[in-house]
Amino acid sequence: MKHIFFSLICVWCVFPAWSAAYTTQERLQEASDLYFQYHQPEALDKYVQLSKDTGDRSAFLNAVFIAMEQNKPKEAVDIALEAYRLYPQDSEVLEMAAEALLADGQYAAAERILSFLPQDNNTAGFFHINLARAQLGLHENKLAKYNLKQAVKAGSHPGLAHFLLGTVYEGEQKYKDAAKAYEAAVDYDHQFAEARVRWARMLELSKQYEAAYKQYRIILASDKKNTQAAQALARLKAHITKPEKELSPQPAFAEHTDVQPLVLPAGMDNPVEIKIGLGVLQNGKPAPRSQVTFSVSHDFIVNNSQDKQLALGHAGETWQAVLENKHSYLVAPDGKKTAFKKLITVVPSSDNPTQAATIIVKHLMSGAGMSWASVGDKEYRGKLQILHADNHNLVPINVVTLDEYVQGIIASEMPAGFPQEALRAQAVLARTYALKHRGKHKYYGFDLCDAQNCQVYGGIAGETEAGNAAVEATLGQTLQYQDKPIESVFSANCGGATQSAKDAGWNETPYLQTVSDYQEFDWEHLQPYHFKSLLQYPSAAYSKYNKHVSMAAFRWARVVSEQELREVIKNQKKDIGPITALIPQERSRAGYVTKLLVKGTKGTVTLHKENVIRNNLSLGMLRSSYFIVQPNYENRHLKYFVFYGGGWGHGVGFCQTGAAGRADAGQDYKTILKHYFPLAQLKGVE
Repeated sequence: MKHIFFSLICVWCVFPAWSAAYTTQERLQEASDLYFQYHQPEALDKYVQLSKDTGDRSAFLNAVFIAMEQNKPKEAVDIALEAYRLYPQDSEVLEMAAEALLADGQYAAAERILSFLPQDNNTAGFFHINLARAQLGLHENKLAKYNLKQAVKAGSHPGLAHFLLGTVYEGEQKYKDAAKAYEAAVDYDHQFAEARVRWARMLELSKQYEAAYKQYRIILASDKKNTQAAQALARLKAHITKPEKELSPQPAFAEHTDVQPLVLPAGMDNPVEIKIGLGVLQNGKPAPRSQVTFSVSHDFIVNNSQDKQLALGHAGETWQAVLENKHSYLVAPDGKKTAFKKLITVVPSSDNPTQAATIIVKHLMSGAGMSWASVGDKEYRGKLQILHADNHNLVPINVVTLDEYVQGIIASEMPAGFPQEALRAQAVLARTYALKHRGKHKYYGFDLCDAQNCQVYGGIAGETEAGNAAVEATLGQTLQYQDKPIESVFSANCGGATQSAKDAGWNETPYLQTVSDYQEFDWEHLQPYHFKSLLQYPSAAYSKYNKHVSMAAFRWARVVSEQELREVIKNQKKDIGPITALIPQERSRAGYVTKLLVKGTKGTVTLHKENVIRNNLSLGMLRSSYFIVQPNYENRHLKYFVFYGGGWGHGVGFCQTGAAGRADAGQDYKTILKHYFPLAQLKGVE
């Protein structure tokens, strides 16, 4: 193969002698250690020197990766082209060189080197995406459109392929086609907020006003500060003909669900009770509310705060608690009002041993702050308390036994179709979490909330036959460390490896350490450049399990424009002007970015901790802080960043999708829990 570039002055051509006792592998390990000890510049120097001394392929790839990460694209190009000179047939070297050229805005050279890249079924889709990125930079839109359509067919990073295809259609003013492409990106990854914003805009431009209105409503529900969505909703109201209820229908219960009571074995006759705050805000704080409407499946009594009977109700009746002029009243179906102070408790009665009583509470918020936020009716076991918290707020609280609470969590926190052993592991963790954090929100009058601030609690809607079976199979079982319930944290998908509590920016915790979920990758010999291939290609891992769950939870991509990112940083941190670079300054061995520098023309912002990083780099939030990020230029001006990421959530502790993959491979719940919490002990097992 002929060299495809102009003559290159080779600074690596002479490999000087070096001590045989100091092996290449030892030098690679030394450089790797520097990188994971957060000394990236020193690590880069080590890798560059090793590549000069030995021509080692891994040293070259690591040097290119770190140079790109440190916003040194020209240095990355120089290193990559020398690696290409030595390894002209190596597809990984070719691809790394092409991406370095893309990062430096050298689109013609990137397009040319990509033409030499051999393709197979595993890499074809991503090849077409990179080729399209080069062609978009060269304004070769027809070729870019062709390659993006090929990428869509190949199925590699479908969210990214559809998004970029949408930008091409948008540039051609084919708004309906653009809307369909952006919609496909959102269908693959509902967290892709930037695609949803563009989808809404294209729907509006193609005069699909009601559809646009729905999408802007979703955007505003997940980001109250999104002025663009708020302005669009106000603008679109003049075009809306359907009633608001029709545009945003909410499910309501016509009748109570027939559920069986949870029967506890002998020796568990005095179960722990948990108080759950319902319909809370994203931070677990009670939502403002002046009315609570409820109905009960069976006859019931209402007691006051002194546990004295205040009223008697019958099955199926609709009752209310209301605030009027700072006074609280219980309102019967006939309109009769009974004043109460501080608290009332609705206590259902059921003499049927095969049927449990349930309570429906009307108009509760779910998913506050999330793209799927909604208001609807919810049904619960146990008792209902209504707390007059202050002069202007009523707080609905569900009082249930510990295991009834766990029943209402399983399907809300883990797909009901996951294998039984994964569900059992989740049940143990949910029970452990409840005991560990009981009283977390006692300031507000309840123990735990029903949102992600605690554990997502759906009540009856969170129950399934399989989930209830998992709870019953693990009754009384918890994970403990030094005879205390552990911090049983979990995330939807760890993306291949969990990170330690310390790396996430939390307190160092002995039993919350990094463990790998990869099945074939040699984790012991991890090098920094491996994160590129691990994140851009579908590596074999237990957390790659894709039954009943979107693959976007395992591997995702986001495109965030410089303008969007500039506004996010300005609104949430400070105005640093146009963004010039995103530089990961610290990355854990699990791959998660733990410290990132945002550079602007007027200053910088440093982001620490996984939740801060996720919340400040995109509209809404990134799925995780396990990502690599690449800049994209147009006429030497930075236009957007492409994030290639893995996992969904903080990545600490239990990996839910990984647990499903392990259960699918035949592991039982005890083995699964031991993998993710190797220092914890399972207690309560007969």
